[in-house]
Amino acid sequence: MRFALVLFMPMLAAAQVTPEAIARSPNTEWLTYHGDYSGRRHSSLNQITPANVKSLVAAWVFHVPDAKKLEATPIVHDGLMYISNTNEMYALDARNGRKVWHYRASSARGTRVNRGSAILGDQVYFVTSDCHLIALNRSTGNLIFDVEYASFDAGYTTSVAPLAIPNGILAGVAGGGSGQRGFVVALHPETGKEVWRFWTVPAKGEPGSATWGGFPAEMGGAPTWTTGTYDPELNIVYWPTGNPWPDFYGGRRPGDNLYSDCVLALDGATGKLKWYFQFTPHDVWDWDANENPVLLDVVFRGKPRKLLVQANRNGFYYILDRVTGEFLHAKPFVSKLDWTSGLDDKGRPKVNPDKIPTPAGTKVCPSVRGASNWMSPSYNPSTGHFYVVTLEQCDLIVASAKEPVPASGFRGTGNEGIPTEPGKFFLRALDVRSGDKKWEYPMPGPGVMWAGTVSTAGGLVFTGDDDGNLVALDARTGKDLWHFSTGHSLFASPATYMVDGKQYVTIAAESDVFTFGLFDAR
Repeated sequence: MRFALVLFMPMLAAAQVTPEAIARSPNTEWLTYHGDYSGRRHSSLNQITPANVKSLVAAWVFHVPDAKKLEATPIVHDGLMYISNTNEMYALDARNGRKVWHYRASSARGTRVNRGSAILGDQVYFVTSDCHLIALNRSTGNLIFDVEYASFDAGYTTSVAPLAIPNGILAGVAGGGSGQRGFVVALHPETGKEVWRFWTVPAKGEPGSATWGGFPAEMGGAPTWTTGTYDPELNIVYWPTGNPWPDFYGGRRPGDNLYSDCVLALDGATGKLKWYFQFTPHDVWDWDANENPVLLDVVFRGKPRKLLVQANRNGFYYILDRVTGEFLHAKPFVSKLDWTSGLDDKGRPKVNPDKIPTPAGTKVCPSVRGASNWMSPSYNPSTGHFYVVTLEQCDLIVASAKEPVPASGFRGTGNEGIPTEPGKFFLRALDVRSGDKKWEYPMPGPGVMWAGTVSTAGGLVFTGDDDGNLVALDARTGKDLWHFSTGHSLFASPATYMVDGKQYVTIAAESDVFTFGLFDAR
């Protein structure tokens, strides 16, 4: 049984959420996983500043029963916060954290983490571990529809935060690490009926299929487990894809293995491929390209350009033309990078053959966790800085030619850390046009965090550090201005919003949602 429980109902405005409103967010509201369609995660709110951030205090904390690893960034609209956990969603009063309603998909199978929700019209959406898209009335939590878009029995699961565009709710799948074929799907916002589907591994005879050397498409991987971005003017969806399978041995899949480790530019109306860019052809290091593709409109090399930038797991910061997919520039953003001697003028890596994994084990930098990963970056147009959480680490990667069997857990084979070389996280501010490092904030702690960032017009960048603190840094200099210990490890990205004229900053931490505002002595 799938059910909702309504406990309290504040007065709600009648305004529906439109695509135009999403494009204008984040402002007082936070309407997508990324804050808006572009993925910049930059808020226009400026009530909290470097001058007063030391007065930031905990406004409320909401405990999510049975939660173990909250990874969601909440949606905030009309004074309600929507926070998702594995197979469930809560609506909270964003002023005080009081529960308004709760919905649990109690018949869902699997227990994958959940990274967030979407909102459009009068409905909120999230996905279950077993690949059902759930649509709920945003005010009451009542079920509108429950649609399966991939088979749990076939090995598919998901953790993605869906993305609402005018004609569809977009979702993806996990499971690429066990031999499933990835895809992006658009489901109708009112009915859940499929609008289009793009498979990330071409079927035999389709363009790109020859890059697999006869390896079966249905086993290719290239999962779509993180949320893409969208350009409403171009009506193009930009969706990142994961690694090919088996992860660490490529002998049975000779070739570039399209469209793994890519960013895909898909027509928003039809799902047809407009262009792609592959960051790591024939990946044998498990470097998914599932990092956020961030959309910018800036002057680049003397003329206005529509750009897409990404700090990739393979260690390079990339700049692409998002209209054409043309490679424009790339630069390493980590110092521990030895798998390639560089990129050619088309952005293709010159792979160091000594860094191909072997049965004896090969030391490779960056590590399997990557120079970055799915934790959200942000961009501040006033500073021109791109803020990205970065990991300096190497790994020992072991490969095996064992016959791959889907859903067996075999990944060809795996990696292990180097005890004498523990990893270290940094928050780095990169010049968005060059990738040059402007400043860095070293993270204390054991190297386990996965928190992202949010930038504000108040001149701050918020992130979670490796000791479980929410941290506020000066956006221009990286100076540490404020921190608050949550007592938990952090695996989610912060967000900011305003209700009744007061700005709040919020972050999910393992089993609790922490929300902060400036101290008011009244």
